[in-house]
Amino acid sequence: MGITIKDQQEIQGMRTACRLAAEVLDHLTPFIKPGITTREIDRIAAEYMKKQGTTSATLGYQPAGYPPYPASLCTSVNHVVCHGIPNDKPLKKGDIVNVDVTVIKDGWYGDTSRMFVIGEASIAAKRLVQLTYEAMWHGIVQVKPGVRLGDIGWAIQKFAESNGFSVVREFCGHGIGRNFHEEPQVLHYGKPGTLEELVPGMTFTIEPMINAGRRDVKEFGNDGWTIVTKDHSLSAQWEHTVLVTESGYEVLTLSEGSPTPPPFVKA
Repeated sequence: MGITIKDQQEIQGMRTACRLAAEVLDHLTPFIKPGITTREIDRIAAEYMKKQGTTSATLGYQPAGYPPYPASLCTSVNHVVCHGIPNDKPLKKGDIVNVDVTVIKDGWYGDTSRMFVIGEASIAAKRLVQLTYEAMWHGIVQVKPGVRLGDIGWAIQKFAESNGFSVVREFCGHGIGRNFHEEPQVLHYGKPGTLEELVPGMTFTIEPMINAGRRDVKEFGNDGWTIVTKDHSLSAQWEHTVLVTESGYEVLTLSEGSPTPPPFVKA
């Protein structure tokens, strides 16, 4: 399947699904503090999705070679890079956690994730979370017609590595629309001027996974999903779904509770 270009009506469907995904994270924010379990976060999210009239895209999701995913969202704590499955272990002060939400509304998918710092964390953990957020935005601000996907990857990689971090290579952003994962793949590293050219109407995620240590990752345990850093170093990730417009970009997964973009992002 090639890259799908959305028309105005389809873009409106995406705007709605993406805003609703972000509002799930807004709703969860006050609950995410020391003592809550990630399973409880998942339960609160599932309840809220029902109220919204959305469906979780992750619950029961089963790509080839994977077991069905058992939860309504992903929770990746500390050295978990991505796809962490909610469980009964309480979050404690100093933890960092990524909460990744994808909802379906009227056949359209909205996908976004945020990092949460639990209580007071170390300076190193807070720096990783903040600079990963900035790395995502360094990628987003590249987006406009005529730019290539390699330019986005290079902007993220250059920023992350210049701050002493490493970029996970095994997982990437992706096209999204009436399917959870579409073309193109959006790498968070790369060479300027390479890969597909951006055209108006493309929608895709930018979701860098940045490690405090080495970039190597491995599967954890035998749940078929959880990915961790090989060296046990902390990992952070942020995610927005972005639309290529005639003149630049529109971030579709913004809501009232979304963190403010970094100062270098022009309105």
